[in-house]
Amino acid sequence: MNLFLKGGDVATEDNAPTRADVWIVDGTIKAVSVMDAPEGARVIDCAGAVIMPGMFDAHVHFREPGQEQKETILDGSEAAINGGITGVVMMPNTAPSIDSAAVVNRVMEIGRKCRIPILTSGCITVGREGKEMAPIAGMKDAGVLMLTDDGDAVPDAALLKRAMEYGKEFDMFFASHCEDPQLAGLRALNEGPVSYRLGIQGTPALAEEICMDRDIRIAHATGAHLHIQHVSSKIGMETIRWWKEKGAHVTAEVAPHHLMFRAEDIGDYDTHYKMNPPLRTAEDNVALLEGLKEGVFDLIATDHAPHTEFEKSQAFVDAPNGLVGLDHALISLYDRFVANGDFGWELLVKRYSAEPRRMMRLDVAEVAEGKPADLIVFDPNKATTVSKEFMKSKSSNTPFLDKTVKGSVEMVVLGDEILLER
Repeated sequence: MNLFLKGGDVATEDNAPTRADVWIVDGTIKAVSVMDAPEGARVIDCAGAVIMPGMFDAHVHFREPGQEQKETILDGSEAAINGGITGVVMMPNTAPSIDSAAVVNRVMEIGRKCRIPILTSGCITVGREGKEMAPIAGMKDAGVLMLTDDGDAVPDAALLKRAMEYGKEFDMFFASHCEDPQLAGLRALNEGPVSYRLGIQGTPALAEEICMDRDIRIAHATGAHLHIQHVSSKIGMETIRWWKEKGAHVTAEVAPHHLMFRAEDIGDYDTHYKMNPPLRTAEDNVALLEGLKEGVFDLIATDHAPHTEFEKSQAFVDAPNGLVGLDHALISLYDRFVANGDFGWELLVKRYSAEPRRMMRLDVAEVAEGKPADLIVFDPNKATTVSKEFMKSKSSNTPFLDKTVKGSVEMVVLGDEILLER
């Protein structure tokens, strides 16, 4: 490879986009500066485009093993590439659950056939049943760093405490889907005016916030690192801020849909807006955005959750929770926030590329001289229609289906390979 990206603006986690050309030779960035095109290089005109590191999503659900009709690991990885994402971490709520070295090894074997790095988390408890601690040591040897029963909280606080004490000895960390099941009820939508209007029992934010505080308290007592997943409420954000100020080793993520949407978007039972934790209120949207800008949230993650069209066409209460996001998370974040001036490219690079990699103890992708090529070219002057034809995910359960948003991922380069070129 001898590739010259000419006339673009390079964005980093510390600086707004700055005019620079990028020269890549055999998978390594040779130079980042304003310069003439080297002899023999393939020149790509990037005028008006932003060149930045590939994104990294630390919370995705690929349905393999067990529910490949929704998504395979390969399908999910191609959706990630389509959205400018060059690495992901799978959640373990598959069938069977990823709760042993044997299943981890099988998943990693499939992942090695993909064009981007695929990491996986492992379960805290056997089968995610909350009754018996999973064989943590074996999963660590197989390459697992993050432990989570994502999809459910661990109901037994004593069991969670023992697991944290044990996992800490192996330098592993924990991630919590925070939810009190008794308070959560049907897990269909937020408790409030919309649930009342639709005649469906709602899930109060309290169900998330009580469990969040419990899990952080346990982690703080054991000295374990705890990562809080998909925070959806203002008080949840404030809880995390408070614990960080107290010195707890806690990180947290926010999902694009909890920044963008609210319960009112459900309208008349639109299941594309049905997710867990549910969409909350406009006040929560504002608070979560402020938490992201302030740094209470360490990272952005999609909680990419594919479901078949048949499943999502069921009655609202019966339809599964979740939406896909990998194909369009970056463009939707640009459309809703960067283009409107709510935050800049540097925040997006920091929270959706650098910090997720740091949490997973990976080298941070940088568009800098001497670094391995791991970058994307994003054109803010183009637009993308999120159609089934555009999406690489096997499922299309998203509120953005058939909608057009500002921005386009034009190129993805990883190592000495161009993974995407529109």
